[in-house]
Amino acid sequence: MDTIVQMRPARSGDLGRVAEIYAHYVHNTTITFAETELTASEWESRLAQGLPFLVAESGGSIVGTAYCSPWKSKSAYRYTVENTIYLAPAEVGRGTGTLLLRELIALCAEAGLRELVAVIAGTGESASVKLHERCGFEHAGRLRGVGVKHGHTLDTVLMQLHLNGVNH
Repeated sequence: MDTIVQMRPARSGDLGRVAEIYAHYVHNTTITFAETELTASEWESRLAQGLPFLVAESGGSIVGTAYCSPWKSKSAYRYTVENTIYLAPAEVGRGTGTLLLRELIALCAEAGLRELVAVIAGTGESASVKLHERCGFEHAGRLRGVGVKHGHTLDTVLMQLHLNGVNH
């Protein structure tokens, strides 16, 4: 029988494991355009922003994370955030990403956020694109050749989800 996965708000003590999961993607994939790991203080800053930041826990271990960051720094973007999801490699394909993203969407709506944006590396056929489609995101565009990592020139697919239907 599979272990139950539970979603909960991230705490400072979770950030070491979150950093480990993220480091896998930094060093081994083009899923993130980051080429260096985030420092402990950078993770603490993300948590301290007060935006939704979740972890998925299974069998007492953190197996994934989902969080939001400001979309842009200009004040007119204050109701728009970018979502990010990373899973421990063994957790991929088990439904944890869907659970995390659905919970993150609910928290964003509760917080009064208006737009949720996903910036996904690749051409649009990835599991991440399919995940976002399952959760109601629509394709908003593609930026061609905007990144280079591990010797590959990379596109990003932009997806968007409108929340609440409220104009602030």
